[in-house]
Amino acid sequence: MWDWNYTLSFIPELLGALKITISATFVGFFLACLLGLPLTMARRSRCKPLSLVTAGIIEFIRSTPLLAQVYFIFYVFPNYGLSLSPFAAGVIALGIHYATYLSEVYRGGIEAIPKGQWEAARALNFSKSRTWIKIILPQAIPPILPVMGNYLIGMFKETPLLSAITLVEILQVAKITGAQSFRYLEPITIVGILFLVLSYISSIGVQRLETKLNRR
Repeated sequence: MWDWNYTLSFIPELLGALKITISATFVGFFLACLLGLPLTMARRSRCKPLSLVTAGIIEFIRSTPLLAQVYFIFYVFPNYGLSLSPFAAGVIALGIHYATYLSEVYRGGIEAIPKGQWEAARALNFSKSRTWIKIILPQAIPPILPVMGNYLIGMFKETPLLSAITLVEILQVAKITGAQSFRYLEPITIVGILFLVLSYISSIGVQRLETKLNRR
């Protein structure tokens, strides 16, 4: 049977851990967005060695488990003088892993721009930076926002993996709470509801942002 008194007793601790989960998700996603675009540029480069090396790195990261990458950053990097906190290691792992996926999303959006847009920029004697900032990216980003939103939600649901490097996020708190009382129904159910609610809110936010940009 569901015990509301027991549920209310662990809710404050769960909400405290929720802040860590949300922070890890959004910082990791911000990092992925920043790294994804340079990876796209490098892969589209006319310099074949750079393009091939970048493509290899992207495929390697996408083809290996995120959990293995989290372990590597947290446990192997210290052997080379780089010790990171669980939060920093988790955020970096999430950011790099999802940057490889977002790089492909960026590439799809950029390659969907008609060639006439590039030709018009050259005809107007736009510099490369001005062409990207004023013409290409404003047209490439809005259509790919739904896909980026899907990756944001996916990243949010991947944060429980960070408990493997001792980051205390909401699922880890739920497991600890359940282990202490041998009651898992309430904490695991509440965590599931929180994931559902926050994923839904994120999807609504992405939809509104997409609508706003399309109107512009």
